Order: sequence, then C-alpha cells, then structure tokens
Amino acid sequence: MRVVLLGPQRRPTVDSVLRSLGLAGPFATVTAGWQEREPDDGELGLLLGGQAAGLSLYGRWLDVQERDPEYAAAERALAGVLGELQDLYLLRLDYALQAVYALQHRASPDEAGAVEDAVGAVRSLDAAHLAQVNSVRGEFFERLAPHERPVIAAHRSAVAGVLDSAGALIVAGGHVGVLAEVLHLFNVAAALRSPVIAWSAGAMALADRIVLFGDRSAHGPGHPEMFGSGLSVVRDVVLLPHARARLLLDDAPRMAVFAQRFAPAWCVLLEAGNRVELADGGGLGLPAGVRVLGQDGHVTVSGEAS
Repeated sequence: MRVVLLGPQRRPTVDSVLRSLGLAGPFATVTAGWQEREPDDGELGLLLGGQAAGLSLYGRWLDVQERDPEYAAAERALAGVLGELQDLYLLRLDYALQAVYALQHRASPDEAGAVEDAVGAVRSLDAAHLAQVNSVRGEFFERLAPHERPVIAAHRSAVAGVLDSAGALIVAGGHVGVLAEVLHLFNVAAALRSPVIAWSAGAMALADRIVLFGDRSAHGPGHPEMFGSGLSVVRDVVLLPHARARLLLDDAPRMAVFAQRFAPAWCVLLEAGNRVELADGGGLGLPAGVRVLGQDGHVTVSGEAS
C-alpha cells in the first residue's frame, strides 16, 4: 500500500501532492483528531477540489457512546485501566532514563557498555509496555466483539463503503489518541484499498507504534513515552511532527538515547514541506534523503544515518 507522510499543513501541500500522484476523487477524509471541530473541514474540502467525503469517525464514535451504553461503559473502564498502566510505566521510565543520563554524563570510553546496558533496559521497558497495552486492548475487543454490535457494525459498513470508492484516504492531524481510537474502532485498516496521505498526528496514527514526545513544555523536557499502536499500515518508524519546535535537537546525547531506544526503527522528522513516500508500509526501508535522528544523536538523512 502506498503511503505518503507529510509535514504540518499550515501552508498546505496536500493538494499539490494529490496532483503529483495523479489521484482522482472522491477522497475519504479523517478529521476526527479535531474532535468537536470535525465537521469544520471546508478548507480541506477546497484543497481537495470539492471531492472530500468525510468519514465522520468522531461523530460516529459519539453515536456509539449514545446508542450502545454497554460498550461506552466498557470503553470508559478500559481507558481507566490504560491510564493506570501508563502512569506505572512513566514512573518506571523516569527512573530508568535518569540512570541512562547519569551514566552518560560520567561514562568514560571504557564504561560505554554500561550506557548501552541502561538504554537496553529502557528498550525492554518500552517493548513490555507496548505489548501490555496491546494485550489489554486485544482482550477488550475480543470480549466486546465490535463487529457483532449492531451500531458499530453499521458504522463499519458505512465507512467501508466510502473507502471502497475513494481515490485516496486523507488523514489530518489533531489528537493522536482520539485518531488511533476511532481508526481502530471502525476497522479502517481492513477497508483500505487506495493510497493514504497523512500529516502530523494523522501520520503518527498510521504507525505500528505511537511515541509521545515534547522537550519544550512549561515543566521542562519530558520523556518520550510509548503510547500504543496505531493502524500499523506504516511500520518500523517513529514519526516526529514539528520536531524542531518540540525536541532539543541540539542536545546530541539526549537525542542519541531517543534514537537508540527505538532502533532499528527510524525516527523520522516531519517538518513543514516534508514529504515521505513509503511503498508497502515501509518496513525498515526509507527512501533516500529523509531527515532522521541518527543513533549518534545528530540529524541526518536516510542512507547516511549512523
């Protein structure tokens, strides 16, 4: 499946991308990450030449909340469990990364192995947390069986119908957690037949792992944290929209830990004007010239990363 990942669209490029790919509408659109503003897609519609067919995934989710109270209650309980898991993970992650940074600052060349071991412990913590989150979600979907629930099944069928005739799926940004939730609930991956174009949080929600990050908050740098899995139509990449504004890219030791934690996946910087095209989800391959974090902590391009 062809996937095109774009940088933030404050100066839109999605229209030129569609032209360059020779794609014809209608185009299925996902603006669920905007939540209550989901219907405010007039500007996007104009960029798509009036060929936008909104999937209304957030509105469909609200309908499920209202018309299937059993599912809604179970979903709230799931959110509570996942929140507790995330809190415990973040507590452990804080201590583990403090150990990495402490060793990094004092290690001599002869002690480099201690830093590698400490980063390895963080990698194991990340992987275990992702596996646990996916297991809990998997058990939830097995127990609630969304495909057997009339309200959800009807929405899934309607979404699949729009996607079946779409020239492309366009996924805008917004709240990545909401995007991942509704894309899974309405089984979008199973219905995909056409190329996918996405940006910002929309791009993150396509990946097999979603990593939250932000070094410039009012409370100081935060730890990049494993959040969960997106649609997994893009694999072995960690997508970093607005990287220049949100990461301390000049802090090479800190960025080295970031890249090493998620290797061999590529940590891909998505800035305004960027365009990354992946065939068949990418796997471990990237086209030449994509800006990434090298494992030495410096920004480089694919094909030259350390």
